[in-house]
Formats: sequence, C-alpha cells, structure tokens
Amino acid sequence: GGWSRLFAQVVQGAMSRLIRGIQKVATKVAKTGLLPGGFQRTVRCGLIGVKKGMTTAWDENGVNHPLTLIHIPDNQVIQVKSSQNEGYTGLQVGASNQLAKRMPKALLLHFQKHNVVPKKKVHEFRVTEDALLESGTCLTASHLVAGQYIDITGTSIGKGFQGAMKRWGFAGQGATHGASLSHRSLGSTGNRKTPGRTFKNKKMHGHMGNKRVTVLGLLVYAVDPLNNLIAVRGAVPGSKEGYLYIRDAIRMHHWKHNQTLKLPIPTAPETSEPPPAELKVTPTKFLKNPFEGEV
Repeated sequence: GGWSRLFAQVVQGAMSRLIRGIQKVATKVAKTGLLPGGFQRTVRCGLIGVKKGMTTAWDENGVNHPLTLIHIPDNQVIQVKSSQNEGYTGLQVGASNQLAKRMPKALLLHFQKHNVVPKKKVHEFRVTEDALLESGTCLTASHLVAGQYIDITGTSIGKGFQGAMKRWGFAGQGATHGASLSHRSLGSTGNRKTPGRTFKNKKMHGHMGNKRVTVLGLLVYAVDPLNNLIAVRGAVPGSKEGYLYIRDAIRMHHWKHNQTLKLPIPTAPETSEPPPAELKVTPTKFLKNPFEGEV
C-alpha cells in the first residue's frame, strides 16, 4: 500500500512538471512566434469581432460550407506598448464606440489621453516590432485576407451544472439488470484503500461552459470590406453578439500557408475612398474537391 501510494505520487508529480513545461513552451511560441532555430516570425495585430450568426455557402466544386459571420465593429489602436516602456511590444485595441457618459472616468481619461473615441471593448495583442501601428490607426476587415487561417478566442455558452455524461461524454451505467437509480452515474471516483482518495482534475459533474475557449486553424472563407464582415468556415465559441478575439493562425503549417498570401503588414493601408462593394472569396485552389477523380 505505501509503495504503491508513493509510486503514484511520483508519477503524478512528474506528469504535472511535464505538462507545465509544455504549457510554458506553447505560451512562448504563441506570444512571440518563434520559429525552430530561433528565427522570429512576424506577429501582426489581431482584431476584435462580434459573432452575428451562421449561414452556408456553396463553392464552385459543389461543396456546402458552414460559415460563421463576424462583424469587425470600429476597431482602433488605443495604446502602443514598447519594449522601452513596458518591456515588450504590443497593441491595445478597442472596439464598438461607446458614449462618454457610460464610461468610468479612469477609462475615459485613458481614451482622451490617446485621442481615441471611447470604446466598449478593449483587448491587447502581442506583436513584433515590425508590426507596430500608431495610436488611432483604424483596423478593418481588410486586415484579413480571404483564404488565410486564423485562431479565434471567445467565451463558450454556459450550460450550468451538468452531469458527467453530458459534460464529458461518459457512457453511464446499465439501463437494466440491477442498475437502480444509477443509470447516468459516473461510476467509481476514489477506489478503495489504494489510493483511497479522488485524484485532482477527475472528470466529474459540475459547471459546464462559460469558459475562455480558443479554436485553432479556421479558414477565412470570405471578406466583405464594405460591411466590415468576415465569413469563417466552422463554428466559433460563444453566442450571438458575443465578442471574439481574432489573430493570425499560430500553427506552423497554417503560418506557412498564410505566408503564400502575402498578408498586409502591419495592416491594410487606409484610403479616403469607400471600400469596394465586391465580396472577396477564398480561391478555389485552396478548397478541396471531394468529387475530383469521379466518373
């Protein structure tokens, strides 16, 4: 009993240290965009969007794509974080114009200091020095290119207190044969004398949803510069009218794909002319044709 308990504690400690090490490396790569060998990739500023709902669209190959529509509401750079002052380079971005009377005085003075219209939502994005922007720069849907891959972060829909079957996909117990009042039970949680306790992070019933979730590698199917809308293939976390944080995809194969599109660095240039009314759609060569080769 004692040796097995000691062995379990040693294994658990080693696994937790390994997981913490992996998380540190993943965080460093995600924030700084370091390539293997120590080369620094360009990390552009992200966008703040609002989820508007879902629709579908057919491509030239006859494939129906599920799309999420995201609006980019009045994105503007508020503050520039520099390595000289803050010790790192980043951009503070605001979205959705807000009335001054609805703003706390401290935030209102912050916006006035940087000569920016008060914003409802504020978020900071880490960038590299070659992607820094001036305070007051407007960011639009043209910051993204149709056909590129992005990562989206949002708050998932809250489900309240849920059982283990719904929360984790457990199979549950038997429907008959003596399974009295335990059909949807999760089963044993602590065993007997060894280990005689429930391990931390055991998958059990509890609060589900309402968490910060990041979905990696979503395709920007279309960009509408006139209405400041983007159509993303697939689902994104959160409900309608929920705020989303959008950035260029961090995975290596997605980043290599984005490099072929020549994304605007640091962002799309501002013009006095109104944006074009045409919809920019992902080129067909980037979409798989499931019917190719069929007779």
